[in-house]
Amino acid sequence: MVRAGLTAERVTIAGAELADEIGFERVSMAHVARRLGVRDASLYAHVRSLDDLRGRIALLAADEKTIRIAEATAGLAGKDALVAFANTWREYAHKRPGRYAATQARIEISPELAAQAQGPRRAVELTYGMLRGYELAEPDLTDAVRLLRSTFHGFVALEAAGGFAHERSSQRSWVRALDALHALLEQWPPCREGDPA
Repeated sequence: MVRAGLTAERVTIAGAELADEIGFERVSMAHVARRLGVRDASLYAHVRSLDDLRGRIALLAADEKTIRIAEATAGLAGKDALVAFANTWREYAHKRPGRYAATQARIEISPELAAQAQGPRRAVELTYGMLRGYELAEPDLTDAVRLLRSTFHGFVALEAAGGFAHERSSQRSWVRALDALHALLEQWPPCREGDPA
């Protein structure tokens, strides 16, 4: 019997909250059931499996992060857009660590859920749109997207793990890293002839 008021959305939100508290990889169906005050079996009327729940958490997080980035970068271009984009990414990673981890995990998502997902597609559109302000075209656009994602994720992952033990504040290094990225994007090196696509 399905518990009144229990929905896939409520189960997903409970899982996302737990992910932020205990870590995305530690979330289990039993944890979520306890949080909601139901038996484990009750959850399966709303989510098919732990993998399904993890996919739903990842999509929820992708939507949240994308909405925040879209709002922060609206009407901006060039360095202003880059800085707003990057700061919003970092802030989300700090405030929602479990959800952020879900956006970085490789998760199999059902075709039904993937068809409904707006966040991942919108995130790609926002990133490519912001980079077009630097007048990049393919394949440089894809290379630049990968550089930004690697830089942003690497920085916040090291920060979260306490990897910056130097006396210089990580905030100052972050600002300088964004200055350097902006300078690089403005002076992006041309592809060499014969480079593989």
